[in-house]
Amino acid sequence: MDAFNSLLDGFGTALTPVNLLWAAIGVLLGTAIGVLPGIGPAMAVALLLPVTYGLDPIGAFIMFAGIYYGAMFGGSTTSILLNTPGESAAVVAAMEGNPMAKSGRGAQALAAAAVGHFAGGLIGTILLVALAPTVAELAVDIGAPDYFAIMVLAFIAVTSVLGSSRIRGLASLLIGLTLGLVGLDQMTGQQRLTFGSLQLADGIDVVIVAVGLFAIGEALWVAAHLRRRPPEPIPVGRPWLGRGDVNRTWKSWLRGPFIGFPFGAIPAGGAEIPTFLSYVTEKRLSKHKDEWGKGAIEGVAGPESAASASAAGTLVSMLTLGLPTTAVAAVMLAAFQQYGIQPGPLLFEREPDLVWGLIASLFVGMVLLLALNLPLAPVWAKLLRIPRPYLYAGIMFFAAVGAYAVGGEVIDLVILLIIGLIGFGMRRYGLPVLPAVIGVILGPNAEQQLRRALQISDGRVTGLFNTPFAVTVYAVIVLLLAWPLLRKAVTRRRVEA
Repeated sequence: MDAFNSLLDGFGTALTPVNLLWAAIGVLLGTAIGVLPGIGPAMAVALLLPVTYGLDPIGAFIMFAGIYYGAMFGGSTTSILLNTPGESAAVVAAMEGNPMAKSGRGAQALAAAAVGHFAGGLIGTILLVALAPTVAELAVDIGAPDYFAIMVLAFIAVTSVLGSSRIRGLASLLIGLTLGLVGLDQMTGQQRLTFGSLQLADGIDVVIVAVGLFAIGEALWVAAHLRRRPPEPIPVGRPWLGRGDVNRTWKSWLRGPFIGFPFGAIPAGGAEIPTFLSYVTEKRLSKHKDEWGKGAIEGVAGPESAASASAAGTLVSMLTLGLPTTAVAAVMLAAFQQYGIQPGPLLFEREPDLVWGLIASLFVGMVLLLALNLPLAPVWAKLLRIPRPYLYAGIMFFAAVGAYAVGGEVIDLVILLIIGLIGFGMRRYGLPVLPAVIGVILGPNAEQQLRRALQISDGRVTGLFNTPFAVTVYAVIVLLLAWPLLRKAVTRRRVEA
């Protein structure tokens, strides 16, 4: 009841005209920034830190929250329409959203994503209000073996459900893990796969990998086939969700937050793992398995809802523990310190107006995001009417600008082209792209957690599964691997009977 009363006070703060204006500016800026590959919400918030120094702290953080959610949806827009993720959390949206756009259902995919973001953000923020202290306590108890087990589950799940075979999925994952090794070893400082280049010492940014594999690879693939197929513009389709679409997506919208929120709340979480775990879950539960890979709307609705709820979850650790779990949370933590405020267990007591105003503004931002982007879905979808030679030329240009913006180095453009050629080769030989991106994102973290767990156990392998949580996760992995074999055996017995 105290939390509810505090939230009502927060709405009194968030709904003032000035703070409503900052929320609207944040959502608009975030959506516009999210559309540009390479310039994600973390960079946007970082660039605006000096600008907001003279603002009231409550207004500044309300605007930052609007940028966070808006950028996540903006990244999904280009991911769905142009197969060019604006940031890593939007990678999974391209898997089903882009085939939907190519078949003339881009507006429906964008609408499903917009409602998914609204539902995920709404439920995630409600969970933030209700469960923040409890989730924070649980997050402290999760150790290196548990993190490594979760990442192994992510690797196994993504390679087992994508592509025409598990071997191709595993090959794609190995490509991503190899790219993730580039740079300095985080523990020893030894150079790996840098070929003597100082520019590669920091590794390859995941945005460059995602944009290269998706955008450049897709553009090269389309260019290679333009002579065989006339470059006709893609139809937009009707700009609303039909009853059948809603019937297929409403459960996905509701399932996504319960996958996304816990992963956002735990340290080293973020939106990457829950989005593709939601994708895997929806594919397993779907009654339209023949549509997956060709434009299944559940594959857009579930992951987008999980991503939005994960964004709410990241605020749990940041506000209650002062522990950032994503790049955006880290920048926001720096912003708190800039204002002389230290997030932690006492923040709710010392700065109640700021905290509850920020949480209430998340609800306001969700409504503004939905009101802004649902009417704009058909407008965004009209990008697909541009003839493909001009469309993909523009994609190549913005992909290059986004890659250069990441580090400001010319070598980033060379790496982008090389990774684009790898993406082209993966399409040529039927390798799914997503496992490679997941390998780049999670590979370095998985290696770090593996080595940390082995150090804690003095090198004993048993240290990897010495907690109940890790054992449970490995049991799920065994089921995932054994289920296809068991299903075949059962089917064979039924046929013989």
